[in-house]
Amino acid sequence: MNKTIIWHNPRCSKSRNALELLEEKGVETEVVKYLDTPPAKEEIREVLKLLHISARELMRTKEDIYKELDLKNETDEDKLIDAMIENPKLIERPVVIKDGKAVIGRPIEKVLKLLA
Repeated sequence: MNKTIIWHNPRCSKSRNALELLEEKGVETEVVKYLDTPPAKEEIREVLKLLHISARELMRTKEDIYKELDLKNETDEDKLIDAMIENPKLIERPVVIKDGKAVIGRPIEKVLKLLA
C-alpha cells in the first residue's frame, strides 16, 4: 500500500484536523512538518501538477510576508515557488498526497474524497 503524505503545520487547526482524520481512518501517514523542512522545488512542482493548480493557488495570500514581498504582482511561477521555499509559511495547508493525487485539505471533505 502506498503511504499517504501530509504537509502539516501542528499550529494550524485545519492541519491538525486533517491529520486526526487520517489517523482515525487508520491511514499510514508520513507527516512532513514543512515549516521545519520546506519541500524542494521539484516537490512543489510535483504537488502543483497533482493539484492541477498554479503556484499562486498554493499560496497563503493573506500572510504578511506575501504582501511584504509584493508577490501579488509576481507572474513568474519559478519566483513564486522560490518564495514558498524561502518562506514556507506561504504554503497553503494542509496538503495531503495519496496514490498520485493531492488535495489541499480545506475543507476537510476534500481529504475524505481523496481517501475514498
